[in-house]
Amino acid sequence: MAFSKEQLVALRSKYSGTAADMHDPRFATVAAAIFSEGGKRAAAFAGVPSLLAAPLRSVNSGQPDFGDLQVALMGVPMDLGASNRPGARFGPRALRTIERIGPYNHVLDCAPVQQLRVADVGDVPLRSRYSLPMSIEDIEAWYQQVVQQGVLPLSAGGDHSITYPILKAVGRAQPVGMIHFDAHCDTGGEFDQTRFHHGGPFRLAVLDGVLDPTRCIQIGIRGSSEYLWEFSKDAGMTVVHAEDIARLGTDEIVRMARAVVGDGPVYVTFDIDGLDPAFAPGTGTPEIGGMSTREALAMLHGLKGLNIVGGDVVEVAPQYDSGTNTAQAGAQMLFEILSLMQFSPALKP
Repeated sequence: MAFSKEQLVALRSKYSGTAADMHDPRFATVAAAIFSEGGKRAAAFAGVPSLLAAPLRSVNSGQPDFGDLQVALMGVPMDLGASNRPGARFGPRALRTIERIGPYNHVLDCAPVQQLRVADVGDVPLRSRYSLPMSIEDIEAWYQQVVQQGVLPLSAGGDHSITYPILKAVGRAQPVGMIHFDAHCDTGGEFDQTRFHHGGPFRLAVLDGVLDPTRCIQIGIRGSSEYLWEFSKDAGMTVVHAEDIARLGTDEIVRMARAVVGDGPVYVTFDIDGLDPAFAPGTGTPEIGGMSTREALAMLHGLKGLNIVGGDVVEVAPQYDSGTNTAQAGAQMLFEILSLMQFSPALKP
């Protein structure tokens, strides 16, 4: 049946206002938070850049007060734990410069920056750019203050060694479970005369009693370092290799993840090298044969409603990018984790 003149008149009558005039109640709620009166929306490319375009909040590094925040976004610009190519110290800055992530998550039906009390509180203050053990102390102390104030931390790294001190703070009162996207299990032991490096944070966290290995699932594992990850299986972690993703399918892996972590507190950590280098070349230890961005998003979306108490995206090293692909993917994964936090029982009222 041809589109009639009457139908055109009806459409013109209904859609003659500004972009902020929405008729679907779901979209109207989101639009009301994003558009100002008169239908104006802030330009994504204007102003001072922040993580996910969240409001900026200045925090006293000596006595940080996160106020009434529900989620604190922060950068950890430290890559002293990198074993291969350095450069993840520039990850937080790269993620901040991505102009357009969100504001609406159409799968999870939320606009987290507008609907949560969330702010970019800057970077974790580190006493030394040269000492990894000292940086680990500083990170733990900072996140302990975040956790004590009932705020959920969401971080942009930095290499994966930053997650160890974060877990020490988040899991101090009760060991947490973990959903871990990565090419590497990162449960290796001491080498080159140090136990602090990005290949071993989760072994340390388990041995410190802050991470429950039976409630951990590691997704996307592959590459030539398999011989280093004996600890994962010995401790009871569930390991899903990259080749298992196509064989099992994302829905089955989501089912497995939800069964492994259950209803208890869980931390979500996303190493960008979990993605195939075709999608994220800008990282220190790339491994071919990884997840696509579509597969990663499908699995993250399946985690809605879990008791997420914190998260991070790590190992974005933008200088190895020919464009901004890796930072774009990293910022999107950060946005997805923030979206999941909106539905977490751990979120402060």
